[in-house]
Amino acid sequence: MEQRLAVVTGAGSGIGYAIAERLSQDGHHVMLTDRDPKAVDEAAAKIRALGLSADASQMDVGQLESIDELFGVIVRDYQRCDILVNNAGVARTYDFLDFPDDDWQSTIGVNLTGAFRCSQRAARLMVPRRWGRVVNISSISAMRAGVGRTAYGTSKAALNGLTRQIAIELAPYGITANAVAPGPIETALAQELHTETTRAELCRLVPAGHYGKPESVASTVAFLASEGAEYINGHTLPVDGGLMAAGVLRT
Repeated sequence: MEQRLAVVTGAGSGIGYAIAERLSQDGHHVMLTDRDPKAVDEAAAKIRALGLSADASQMDVGQLESIDELFGVIVRDYQRCDILVNNAGVARTYDFLDFPDDDWQSTIGVNLTGAFRCSQRAARLMVPRRWGRVVNISSISAMRAGVGRTAYGTSKAALNGLTRQIAIELAPYGITANAVAPGPIETALAQELHTETTRAELCRLVPAGHYGKPESVASTVAFLASEGAEYINGHTLPVDGGLMAAGVLRT
């Protein structure tokens, strides 16, 4: 089998890096992208130091020109894109009544419009090969509203809808589209954004009682990107320690 090309956005750290490393371990050549060029170069270098196959490129998924530039490089250098993981995202919290319009627009622009644009361009390279995998990184905030997450939760709910749309339109070409919805995951971003109150509340709601690891999300993405997942299409799979399943946890 030819080595497949996997593109992972927002791969400079956290969940995105864990996904890129896992896909590299599965034998794919991975193109890591991030809007922080230094972070993504260092991330790709870490993967190559493991003896795995990876390149890096700066891309801001909130900017159309940046997306087109990256996919221009992919067409020129690889002539293929077999797996796309739309991981890049932004999260800002404000009370609903005070939510700034520009933050609403930028959150939708990155989390939803950026994923649409990347998926469309990747799919154009998948169609001729009659095989492809699109995996969108959603969130439990798409399914359970949280205080302050007006734009984030809404953008991720819309991303789930986009996932279904891609799935049904591209299925005739051997392409699947699914989403992974992480619950609370221990990353540098979570440590920065989650207050002690937020952490305590999330741990109370999660039956497992603790935050998950980025590697758990990466393993799920790797499965959905595999040959074995060829008949799974249009779904959103929570990786949340049981949060979505939980009702009363204490009596």
